[in-house]
Amino acid sequence: MTFWFGFGYWGLFFVSFLSATIIPFSSDAFVATMVALKFNAGWVFIIASIGNTLGGMTNYYIGKAGKTEWINKYLRISDNKIQKAQKYVQKYTVLSALFTWLPGIGDALALVLGLFKANVYKVLLFMLIGKAARYFVIIFLTQLFI
Repeated sequence: MTFWFGFGYWGLFFVSFLSATIIPFSSDAFVATMVALKFNAGWVFIIASIGNTLGGMTNYYIGKAGKTEWINKYLRISDNKIQKAQKYVQKYTVLSALFTWLPGIGDALALVLGLFKANVYKVLLFMLIGKAARYFVIIFLTQLFI
């Protein structure tokens, strides 16, 4: 990961982007380290939030390109359960998008939001809010303790 520090804010953007895709990567430590290294906290916040949101939206569009029939065929999940999940996603789009920052399940949430064709504008807005809130907390705590 130290390789990316050499690229400064561009490295931050790519790390933040990649960490929101299905590629296993973590941006939290990278963001905290950049703040500790005295990079401008405001720029770190903006760039990490945008990069991570764009990575999450990449997952959304990958999901949107998928078909619910594939879930039935390859995962052997019944149509009834798929329809139930689709109704849940439509009902809780905002909440689901807010929590796409969560490690482990966030990437899957973004894929599912896309797969079930959740409103792209709601997903984008609330994904950005959730991811930005996470980075705000990370940056605040880093500045508080370093």
